[in-house]
Amino acid sequence: MDIPLPQTGALTEEAADTLIGAMGRRARAAATILAAAPTEQKGEALRHAARLLRERSEAILAANGEDLARADANGMAAAMKDRLTLTPARLEGIAEALEAVAGLDDPVGQVIDRRERPNGLELRRVRVPLGVVGIIYESRPNVTADAGALALMAGNAAILRGGSEARASNAAIHAALADGIAAAGLPVDVVQLVPTSDRAAVGALLRAQGLVDIIIPRGGKGLVARVQAEARVPVLAHLDGINHSFVHASADPAMAEAIAVNAKLRRTGVCGATETLLIDRAYPEAAGLVRALLDAGCALRGDAETQALDPRITPASNEDWDTEYLDAICSVGFVDGVEGACRHIAAHASHHTDAIIAEDSDVAEHFLNAVDSAIVMWNASTQFADGGEFGLGAEIGISTGRLHARGPVALEGLTTYKWQVRGTGQTRP
Repeated sequence: MDIPLPQTGALTEEAADTLIGAMGRRARAAATILAAAPTEQKGEALRHAARLLRERSEAILAANGEDLARADANGMAAAMKDRLTLTPARLEGIAEALEAVAGLDDPVGQVIDRRERPNGLELRRVRVPLGVVGIIYESRPNVTADAGALALMAGNAAILRGGSEARASNAAIHAALADGIAAAGLPVDVVQLVPTSDRAAVGALLRAQGLVDIIIPRGGKGLVARVQAEARVPVLAHLDGINHSFVHASADPAMAEAIAVNAKLRRTGVCGATETLLIDRAYPEAAGLVRALLDAGCALRGDAETQALDPRITPASNEDWDTEYLDAICSVGFVDGVEGACRHIAAHASHHTDAIIAEDSDVAEHFLNAVDSAIVMWNASTQFADGGEFGLGAEIGISTGRLHARGPVALEGLTTYKWQVRGTGQTRP
């Protein structure tokens, strides 16, 4: 199958603005059509795309192989390479995610609030699409499908700009998505992939006022910082995941070990991985807890107090408490009870995901209410910080900000609302 790959040649700013401008105008026109499309037609497009992903799995995995070979040649870090890698199982998971999104309740047209005023006016707040969503992401080719599917199902057109490291994989997945959209009778411009890896295209997308309604960056600190600094359109930020698991004195030791190992090591390269383990000084099984992580292959970094638990723990620097390792490395430290844990998290967290392991329900409820993060957990692995695990079908990212949407952003997070007012001839006195 002949899949056109994104180009890597240098673009001038003027050329990039021309390219993104044309894509934005097509997206705006497509969004107008999509906003009125019935739920079944949108779902049909995603089911067709899922079928095509399966039918083209060999070609898609071959394209991913090209990206992986280039990653090896460029010395890509293991955690980033894991994010880039597609397997038959992961590709099947992408197809299943499309089908799951197709089966979700359509948020467009949902009535959020309804009230009647004393003068007889009926007011409704109704969910509507955001419009045109620009999504800038790195490494993960599954984002091409997830982001496109969620945007489409929420009635939005999407302009996708993936990273150069995944350009062949992204092109192959996007081709299946576009063909599925066309098969359902919707305009293919509903989901567009920027056909260049040049950084100038990112700048043009960030400047596309009037054509793009919101930008969603999904990647490392450098990408997000650039987007926030340069964007002239609203940004829904997905920041780094400096996540904590806190083991309270009341925690069940077997549960604490199982959760800590899973939260750190199940997949070290995901944004929901725990990066710092906090241990209550009153917890009696601290040595066994760190031993479980060390024996599982995790390198631990701590202060003198935690190093005394096991000679394999190496000294932690000040930077370690603020580091998203995305690797089999974890900071570990003692704190004084739940208040100590909350203070440490307030000082070092990225407001992504933080968890407590405890049998004391009062302590756990205090933690759940006191920690200011988008996701706060009790007796569960932070690796559950994922839209699919939340029953959202997929996610476009995890918002760590406070405006519009927070936590896993799925269909509802890709909508806004408008007021509909129904009257019977009222005039304002």
